[in-house]
Amino acid sequence: MKFYSTNGQAPIATLEKAVVKGLAEDKGLYMPERIKPLPQEFFDNIENLSFQEIAYTVADAFFGEDVPAEDLKRIVYDTLAFDTPCVKVTDTIYSLELFHGPTLAFKDVGARFMARLLQYFLRKEGAGQVNVLVATSGDTGSAVANGFLGVDGIRVYVLYPKGKVSPIQECQFTTLGQNITAVEVDGVFDDCQALVKNAFMDADLNAHMQLTSANSINVARFLPQAFYYFYAYAQMKKKGLADQLVVCVPSGNFGNICSALFGKKMGLPIKRFIAANNANDIFFKYLQTGKYEPKPSVQTIANAMDVGDPSNFARVYDLYGKSHEAICADISGATYTNEQIAETIKEVKTETGYVCDPHGACGYRALKEGLQAGEVGVFLETAHPAKFKDTVDRILGADIEIPAKLQAFMKGTKQSVPMTKDFADFKQFLLKE
Repeated sequence: MKFYSTNGQAPIATLEKAVVKGLAEDKGLYMPERIKPLPQEFFDNIENLSFQEIAYTVADAFFGEDVPAEDLKRIVYDTLAFDTPCVKVTDTIYSLELFHGPTLAFKDVGARFMARLLQYFLRKEGAGQVNVLVATSGDTGSAVANGFLGVDGIRVYVLYPKGKVSPIQECQFTTLGQNITAVEVDGVFDDCQALVKNAFMDADLNAHMQLTSANSINVARFLPQAFYYFYAYAQMKKKGLADQLVVCVPSGNFGNICSALFGKKMGLPIKRFIAANNANDIFFKYLQTGKYEPKPSVQTIANAMDVGDPSNFARVYDLYGKSHEAICADISGATYTNEQIAETIKEVKTETGYVCDPHGACGYRALKEGLQAGEVGVFLETAHPAKFKDTVDRILGADIEIPAKLQAFMKGTKQSVPMTKDFADFKQFLLKE
């Protein structure tokens, strides 16, 4: 499989180059030259397959031309050592729980897959050390750090905005040590993302060290996220509820919904998608106006979605032939204030007993307000509510139990490198590494 850049000015790349480099030379995002439709018999029988069997079939369509079957199967099965169940919340709304992995967030799937695929390529080529740069607004940092922890030949730098991720999230990538370095940036997520992108484009840094990204700009991070959409469909089909299925995706950098849209292009029979935003409503406004106008992000209680210029919009735009009309045919939008998010967390708990995290609450509310007669909705519960314990406790007047996996992270000692948002400072830091 060959990969082209969304900016159209970079050379065509192999899968290995797309994974190892992360970003194309023209600052565009890599896209596969073609998307293989999956056979109808796969969908006819999908409810009888395991998560791993489904995921391997999807992975083979993306990566099978470049990775031998046994190696790819091992990577997929090793990645998915946990379940992502669809749990009933109301008669017409289900939660796809993506928090059963090691760091209790949906990004465990993409991060674990990417770590294993990158290690496969490094071993195959006998390459030297690769340095992974990743910007995080919350869950990406912990998922990537833990996915790559202790992996030979890979060093990870996690850039995060000072004071703008939850204390529990921060513990998950600042207490690990080994090959993981946390960089605490005096700015917002968009500043962290800009530092990463500028590093990739800097000739001095690239001469000094081999750099790649583990953000959803990397094809090995975002494409595997399609796995759980196929599995969600399989689960809902088994319940007899898949005929008019609507999937709502809480959206920040748009890698998650982008992977879902790739799934739809492969034949996944989901009727339509809803992108749920917090107050960072750039995509919502694009749907209304046809104009994409990035702006500085604002801080909200759904912090992993605090993104003012979503990287993966370029992929969504490209996937639909740059057609606003085509995008709107498959995706609608919703946007919610902090007050509405808090109100929804409280309402869902009172009415159903289910506890949403702030991001899942956006997804639930969008379905409740947007489902039409005969439709059934699945929203993505992207992280365990205990990762936002202070916020959820305050809203519910409760004391949410912290799972043992999270408690283990909280026992470590925080270690981070303070950093300004000035690229010159970050560059000097990396040049000394």
